[in-house]
Amino acid sequence: MPEKAFGWKIFQISWRSTLHHQHQMFDSRILRRLDRVKVRIISTVSCVAIFFLVIFADSFVLKNDQLELQGTKSTRKVLESVSIFVAERDSPKEIVEETENFRQDYISMVPPMNMSIKERIAWFKKTLPDFEILKSTPKSLQFKNRVNDFFGSDDDDHCKVKFFMTWISPANLFGEREVLALELLFKSNPNGCLMILSRSMDSVQGSKLLDPIMKHGFKLVAVTPDLSFLLKNTPAESWFDDLKSGNKDPGEIPLAQNLSNLIRLAVLYKYGGVYLDTDFIVLKDFSGLRNSIGAQSSNAFGNWTRLNNAVLVFDKNHPLLYKFIEEFASTFNGNRWGHNGPYLVSRVASKFATSKDLNFSILPPMAFYPVYWTRIEGFFRKPLDQATSKWVDAKLLQLSGETYGVHLWNKQSSRLRIEEGSVMGRLISEHCIICNHLYSS
Repeated sequence: MPEKAFGWKIFQISWRSTLHHQHQMFDSRILRRLDRVKVRIISTVSCVAIFFLVIFADSFVLKNDQLELQGTKSTRKVLESVSIFVAERDSPKEIVEETENFRQDYISMVPPMNMSIKERIAWFKKTLPDFEILKSTPKSLQFKNRVNDFFGSDDDDHCKVKFFMTWISPANLFGEREVLALELLFKSNPNGCLMILSRSMDSVQGSKLLDPIMKHGFKLVAVTPDLSFLLKNTPAESWFDDLKSGNKDPGEIPLAQNLSNLIRLAVLYKYGGVYLDTDFIVLKDFSGLRNSIGAQSSNAFGNWTRLNNAVLVFDKNHPLLYKFIEEFASTFNGNRWGHNGPYLVSRVASKFATSKDLNFSILPPMAFYPVYWTRIEGFFRKPLDQATSKWVDAKLLQLSGETYGVHLWNKQSSRLRIEEGSVMGRLISEHCIICNHLYSS
């Protein structure tokens, strides 16, 4: 029992005992009425507290948002004057259902809970045949040739920018939101080439999903990755060999998620280009970017406090990528979320931030992460009055400045519908190509 509830119970018993001895003429019905009054009072106080908590939280979010604002003074003035009302979240039942669906997708790659390291390694060895991502197949063995055929030689202008994505889920989960992300990429980078590293999308079903964009003449392909080839002659080669032999603890986090963190580093190291998460919408031409990584957050002095690996822009064989892969292999921990991903790039970059030999740039949050994950819902809501309409206009003006794209934090926004007139609605309508199902996502 919570401490406050327990204290109230003791007080209630003591109070009733006193009444019993001093006022035996009181009818028990009076006590029951007092209990009901107590419940009403507590309920009223709770509602008032929640009301003020919501107001305080909204005010706090707006204040934090103001710290990140850049652009003209007039734009900042409008943005600072409005807070966006966010509709109530999904019910617990819907959240449970979504969690269950996610669990089923990874069921063969997630060990049972509360296992020791020894037990988990034993489980991993037993279930290795189920880990499709680790297998060599006729398609994966064609990876090198297919990549070379698609991108051409380094001297070829066939692809102005080489883009990469990974997709580790089933193809049927590659939905309208992901297709819209591809549309926006090619609208801003029509001469770019996109390769999706995915077993599931390298299929008939995957081809059907990508075909509408390919019919517009854009260079797009899904290819089954060959992890052994990608990691050959990198610091993670021996780590991967140990993993395939069942001698590594995969950890409690889905292994595919951590392999995705490694694949993006390896493919950029082998080929160079731009890696993007599938929940990142591109708004600008990336051809002017070189050897860059984006800050997710910064302090009041403008110094970055954390980086993210949802967007990576690097030349082939860049030494910082080598450091990233080295860190992955030497410090791998499958039990801590983010340790092998966003936290990894933050750890390594902080060590070499002042090194001139590595030649890389850390871009401010406005470049790739102009909205923090806790505030992404406001981008999906339509304006309900003139003040919020002005906020949307000002936000769009702000994003048209130094923002290359917006990370949508899919874990937070995947259940949200894009409402017409919202920041997201207007961004997509201005940058989409096919524009189907714009507001049904």
